[in-house]
Amino acid sequence: MNEKNDLTTGSVWKNLVMFALPYLLACFMQTFYGMADLFVVGLYNGSETTTAVSIGSQVMHMLTVIIVGFAMGATVRIARCVGARDERSAARTVGSAVAFFVLFAVVLTIALLLLTNGITTVMLTPAEAVGETRLYLAICFAGVPFITAYNVISSIFRGAGDSRRPMYFVAVACIVNIVLDFVFIGGFDLGAAGAALGTVCGQAVSVFFALGMLKKCNLGFKVTRQDIRPEWEVVSQMLKVGTPIACQDGLIQVAFIVITVIANSRGLIASAAVGIVEKLIGFMFLVPSAFLSAISAITAQNMGADRADRARASLRYGLMITVCWGMFCALYNQFLPQTLVGLFSKDAAVITAGCAYMRSYAFDTVFAAVHFCFSGYFCGDQKSGISFIHNITAIILVRIPGAYLASVYFPESLYPMGWAAPLGSLLSGVICIGFYVYCRRREQSAKIV
Repeated sequence: MNEKNDLTTGSVWKNLVMFALPYLLACFMQTFYGMADLFVVGLYNGSETTTAVSIGSQVMHMLTVIIVGFAMGATVRIARCVGARDERSAARTVGSAVAFFVLFAVVLTIALLLLTNGITTVMLTPAEAVGETRLYLAICFAGVPFITAYNVISSIFRGAGDSRRPMYFVAVACIVNIVLDFVFIGGFDLGAAGAALGTVCGQAVSVFFALGMLKKCNLGFKVTRQDIRPEWEVVSQMLKVGTPIACQDGLIQVAFIVITVIANSRGLIASAAVGIVEKLIGFMFLVPSAFLSAISAITAQNMGADRADRARASLRYGLMITVCWGMFCALYNQFLPQTLVGLFSKDAAVITAGCAYMRSYAFDTVFAAVHFCFSGYFCGDQKSGISFIHNITAIILVRIPGAYLASVYFPESLYPMGWAAPLGSLLSGVICIGFYVYCRRREQSAKIV
């Protein structure tokens, strides 16, 4: 095993932070180059092209988080094998993951290309932007194999305990994408198609870079050509972890879209304010997202090594760091939300509405920190179904109905509507703590017997 990537020894605190930081930077760069498309399009094109890229990127973000969810199953399975020092099982898992996701990418790409027109319609795309939206989606859908390949290779590295190299892959994609945006959009005047081509080319270059690094580096185990085949028992174990995560993340994105539609029904000011705050909250959530991934990898390796105490320690440290971060965000936005909202709009009405929404929504950074950390722990312990349960419960019982009812009964302000998300996360946190206590009591009872 590669000692540099061994998460079963040494300081749990150091392992957690050193794993989370590269992942955090990778998430930041992904968010940044996603916004770069809109920025460059806005420089050279009209509102219909901006709308096409905005709608298309929303669809692609949803698709990407679903693929990441499935790939998480490979991360957890590989990490448990690495923790158990079972090099052959780790190699078989990598081989099965590669073989399965090749087939998965081909089927998904064909299906999406056939559904391009239907997806454009379902997104209620304005008539002026329909043509460019279809073209943007068709090009991006053709690049789905690259999105899948990047996330699978990254999942292999993270499962082996290495979160630095996936950060390098994102950096390559980010640089290539931004340069090509100016070439295709500014130089060749390709509009939304140029933005899509820049994204796909950036991902393609990143994948080839990642493949080269995968061949050269030492994962701690050796994968042979004979390992590259789908062993369905291994695949089913990966899907057992990855499917609930993929469904959960997909439904969360659906919930965001529904809340956006609710905001749109309240008029242009509310729509703009909610859109700005969602972007800002997304940046704040990068920290708990990074620790979710770190806790998941550390938990999986240590559970594989029969070191459950270290897994629980990573959960405690993760909670401490992310809750403190959430408290800082929540407090800052009680007093100075205009310093953030004002970065995206100069309209006084939008800033006022956005600040009201931010003051209540910002508390979600505290409560979400709790269920993000527990979700990472449960996924690493191959109990990702719990994460699915608490998220879907919060979405159905609180987030969507809460946002709708607040918009109906409090139409004069976005402040009540902003409480729907943190209250949903509070419910998720309570469910997570309940499951954790229940599982710990069962483990302790089993030891006594």
